[in-house]
Amino acid sequence: MTTVQQASTTRAHRDETGVIPRLARAAREVESSVQRRAASRTGRTKLQTVAILVRKERARIKADATLSSSKRTEELKRLDGIALILARSASKDPTLLPLLGEGAPITDAVREYKREVLAAAGVEAEPEPEPEPEAADESAEDVAKRVVPASVAASQLARPFLQPDMSPNRHKPRLDRLAGFDLLDPLFQSFQYGADGSPACMDLPDPEVSHAPKGLELMHHQARFVAAAKQGHRSFLLADEPGLGKTAQALLAAQAAQAYPLLVVAPNVVKVNWAREAARWTPGRSVAVVQGDANDIDGFADIVIINYEVLDRHVGWMRKHGFEGMAVDEAHFIKNADSKRSKHVLQISKSILERNSEALMLALTGTPLINDIDDFRTIWQFLGWTDEKGPKAKLADRLESTGLTPMNSAFYREARRAVIDMGIVRRRKEDVAADIPARTIADLPVELDEASIRSIREMEEKLTQRMLARYDRVLERQSLPADTLDDDLIMRIARSEIDTDGGESAKEAQNVFSMVRRIGKAKAPLAADYAGQLARSVGKVVFFAKHIDVMDAAEEHFANHGIRFTSIRGDQTPTQRQEAIDAFVQDPKVEVVVCSLQAAGVGINLQVASNMVLAELSWTNAEQTQAIDRIHRIGQDMPVTVWRIVAAQTVDTRIAQLIDAKANLAGRALDGAPEMTQSSNEIQIEAMAALLQQALCDRLPPLTD
Repeated sequence: MTTVQQASTTRAHRDETGVIPRLARAAREVESSVQRRAASRTGRTKLQTVAILVRKERARIKADATLSSSKRTEELKRLDGIALILARSASKDPTLLPLLGEGAPITDAVREYKREVLAAAGVEAEPEPEPEPEAADESAEDVAKRVVPASVAASQLARPFLQPDMSPNRHKPRLDRLAGFDLLDPLFQSFQYGADGSPACMDLPDPEVSHAPKGLELMHHQARFVAAAKQGHRSFLLADEPGLGKTAQALLAAQAAQAYPLLVVAPNVVKVNWAREAARWTPGRSVAVVQGDANDIDGFADIVIINYEVLDRHVGWMRKHGFEGMAVDEAHFIKNADSKRSKHVLQISKSILERNSEALMLALTGTPLINDIDDFRTIWQFLGWTDEKGPKAKLADRLESTGLTPMNSAFYREARRAVIDMGIVRRRKEDVAADIPARTIADLPVELDEASIRSIREMEEKLTQRMLARYDRVLERQSLPADTLDDDLIMRIARSEIDTDGGESAKEAQNVFSMVRRIGKAKAPLAADYAGQLARSVGKVVFFAKHIDVMDAAEEHFANHGIRFTSIRGDQTPTQRQEAIDAFVQDPKVEVVVCSLQAAGVGINLQVASNMVLAELSWTNAEQTQAIDRIHRIGQDMPVTVWRIVAAQTVDTRIAQLIDAKANLAGRALDGAPEMTQSSNEIQIEAMAALLQQALCDRLPPLTD
């Protein structure tokens, strides 16, 4: 054998025992399988594994100081050839493309195949990195606040062994075509782009029997929801429009599913109402309302009701109590995943679902989307449909069964349907409660007194001049003409005004929020006067305001004019609040109820009145709708009129136009409407932009012929 032949044989032997030949062989196997058909699960595993090892081998070769320049070049060229084979394969089946990136999730199958390849090449596999410990969701101070009521401890001692979950539904997502895709954002986008004109409501069965207690009757849409729980569905986003009886549906669904003990988490202002409704709709079930440290709570109660504000004290024992169901009322309250109340809700729901994957989970909200589509995120996590990384097994299986990926336009329609079928229930008043009278929203322009309008215009002028100065500085830096109108720059400056937490704007207190508050205070006597006239002519009136000083001014006006009123505010105890509601509803002499938009906008029934005065404008259509639905709901037998007080010749008029110009966000995402709304933040920005744009137009030279 010649020297050249010996060198060739040695090189060939060395090549066949290294890592690179095995990667090349696996890459060719993937390419061959893709040419015949779509990549199989095994093919996808091989492709991702080869991509990972090619990157590692390339880094190793570049860092190996013992290799000659020619040898390094040769080895890198071979790796480039393997990468080219992978790229050709992915071009034939685009669903493989995400698996080539470094951010693609690594499955157990990939880890196992990687170990096999390295072992066959005689290379010791590096140990897999330990998973990073989860960051603590709570501080030592939070833990120190926790309490365990004595009767709760007794209840837990009485049943030390909770029934284990023998459900067959526990498995990891089996993703094939969707492996490597980040699916959360496409899922959210599916509600924005996948609407086909149909409402977001799962198919519900027709009820066979009535589940209402004697003397009460369910509407058909309510009975269908309860029937779904009776037939075994166990997670729901109950997003019916406000006023369609979600509380009764939730309580009867829990009874139909025998989901006791049931935990209800609700705003403080509706805790008492939940207890009343539970006694009314499920009279055979014991109810415990958690107040403070709950020293006198019944730990054996079937239904435990707690408000968000004290959840931090009780999250410890609630995670271990063995709840078979959990209902979160006004679920949009947990949309901020970083807030403590959201974390506590998710901790409890996670512990419930880990113990029993078939527990009944209910998220109740008539306005699940306040600002943007991402508001779904925490609600879906609560229900167990998704986690921080992506869809959980049941939803992942539904998505995989579509045979589509986010690279297909049809994916978004099918993904929206898959999520809806997980348990979204959305019905509108006009579709299911035709007997509820129509409502009318009428704007009532008012002229402010001279001193108020002068003060407001001074604020508006200072705010506008500050934005103009910033606009001019940018034009000067960019050497642009002074008469340039740049829409993008206008929006950026407007956005910075809204996003400012401190600085010049905050120090001078000349911003859109302080200006709108001053407008509200100036309107208060006029709005109260109109509400008083309504009360004297048509009967009871609901008066809504956003700020305390506006409520105070209105109440002073009513007191001075002999108009009896009651108030619903955020600083009331549940008992005081219920007394105020009862006084307005039951006492014919109480003509007006003065309500806070934040404290009274949810969870109460005031349909004894058919007229409402909105003294201040909301920043979102959702908040305005929530308030209106206190009187436009089941039980209302009169046409509803909402009088919206608008200050003429101020930014108030522009804000009203912006709110009305945008359809409700739920319109497209949940009801299949063709238009999308803007978020509250965007409406504020547009209001600022309108001021700046008007000022820029005013200083332009007049047009000449």
